[in-house]
Amino acid sequence: MLSLVWEKRSIPLYWRLLDKRGCSNICEQQALITPVLELLSDYEAIVLGDSLRDSFASREFGSVKLASWLCNKQVKFILRVKQGRYIQSENSDYILLSDLGLLPGTSFYLSDVKFTKQKGLGTFDIAGYWRGKYQGKQEDKAWYLLTNVGTFKQSIDTFKCRNGIETMFKDCKSGGYYLERSPANNQRLNPLILLIAFAYNSAVILCQKIKTMGVEKYVGRLTE
Repeated sequence: MLSLVWEKRSIPLYWRLLDKRGCSNICEQQALITPVLELLSDYEAIVLGDSLRDSFASREFGSVKLASWLCNKQVKFILRVKQGRYIQSENSDYILLSDLGLLPGTSFYLSDVKFTKQKGLGTFDIAGYWRGKYQGKQEDKAWYLLTNVGTFKQSIDTFKCRNGIETMFKDCKSGGYYLERSPANNQRLNPLILLIAFAYNSAVILCQKIKTMGVEKYVGRLTE
């Protein structure tokens, strides 16, 4: 499923059902993304993806093949990748991302590096970011972002929108709609997802209107 991030919220936009378990391959990802790129051709789109298993959403969209394909399509992207991947700067040896010394409260931005040892896939930028302790809490993992947006700030600020995607996927699953518990077959699953998409999109639009009106604190009083 692909979702559209709007006003830091995420709404379901397009999906495909696969007749298998496990992650999708690059061809299936291209088939999923291409119609959405055509739909949004009048806008500047940035594809966000994640390859980490602790992520609710987009956890399979972090491959260098996908990044190379998006570059060829002249589409901007920010893909979170695992720290066990190799990179190579010009005139230097390959090094693991985990060996770059990223610590809580630190960051870096590397331009035009080779990502992984696969040949012929071009060069990309790598943004590394590990947020420092905030409100007494410390993030347990850093971000390693494969990107072509051009700046560290835009890479980090844009990828933070992923939190809205995480929330949406959790709501579709254990957070409310319990989609993963549905016994529906493929014929019935598509209409079910469509209903959830309409309901979720309507809720997000209504919440945005309430926010614009400035009456959030009067909505959903849990003590009354």
